[in-house]
Amino acid sequence: MTRERDIAWRLRKQAAELRGMDLTRLMDLALETKLAGRGSQFALCSIINAKSGQCSEDCHFCVQSAHFVTQAPVYPFVDRQTILAAARQAKDSGAEHFSIVTSGRGLGRSDLRKVADCIAAIRAEVPIQVCASLGILTASDFRLLKEAGLTRYHHNLEAGKEFFPRVVTTHGFQDRINTIRAARAAGIEVCAGGIFGLGESEDDRISMAISLAEEEVDSVPLNILIPLPGTPLASQPPIPVAEVLRSIAIYRLLMPGIPVRLAAGRETVLQDFLSAAFLGGADGMMIGGYLTERGRPPSKDLAFMREMVAIWEERMGRGQ
Repeated sequence: MTRERDIAWRLRKQAAELRGMDLTRLMDLALETKLAGRGSQFALCSIINAKSGQCSEDCHFCVQSAHFVTQAPVYPFVDRQTILAAARQAKDSGAEHFSIVTSGRGLGRSDLRKVADCIAAIRAEVPIQVCASLGILTASDFRLLKEAGLTRYHHNLEAGKEFFPRVVTTHGFQDRINTIRAARAAGIEVCAGGIFGLGESEDDRISMAISLAEEEVDSVPLNILIPLPGTPLASQPPIPVAEVLRSIAIYRLLMPGIPVRLAAGRETVLQDFLSAAFLGGADGMMIGGYLTERGRPPSKDLAFMREMVAIWEERMGRGQ
């Protein structure tokens, strides 16, 4: 078997075994795996919505799509000083990575040069790793961003390849895979994850995890659907907390050595069960808010992080 087929076979075999476990066993194994592979590391990141609305794509969960009538803000690419200020705020809030995010299928060359200029400015003035999420880009686009100092590119798969056509129709799953591979070919790390609660099955969530593991991404952000007015998923019933916790644990076990970050939806869906996610495999968060939704105050997230790290370290001190 080729290396790729061997990896795929191993992942599918492991996933089949994990599916048969009950939730408490899964969470225990996930925590053991997290502490063994990543210790008490807690990864924090933050973003800026640098260009908002009027997106040509029809992602059914997103208020920024021009296909839907929503109240999402619409504005062109913001100025460099606004982005620099946001990067400084992210650093002051404790984030290690700061991402410039824009709406749209991709960026034209003019806006791409603006992003490259901002990346270079941040690298010169703010001690933080710079990421970007700019849609579907080409190899030459990534070379420009790499030269400017981009550390990591964020490009979610959003859903498993089988379920993907039910969520997005204006581009395909393979377009996202190709973008991830182009970023990696340019020497840029990749942050890629998706959304739970779109109406998918556990098989669909596992399929996405296997695709992410096959692509050997460097960080996995996990969102939980916030049904937003005007989108096709506005009335989607909430995913049960137990299913979210199972999926987080499975993602940790299939990808043991990288950050598993909780992003949008963690506050509204997990609520009182947020700590359970971090006792079952998660070890990172996006702080300071999301694209169109506000998050918790960073001070509250930092207090949560300190308490969770103390719990992890106590567990490690007892030999797990």
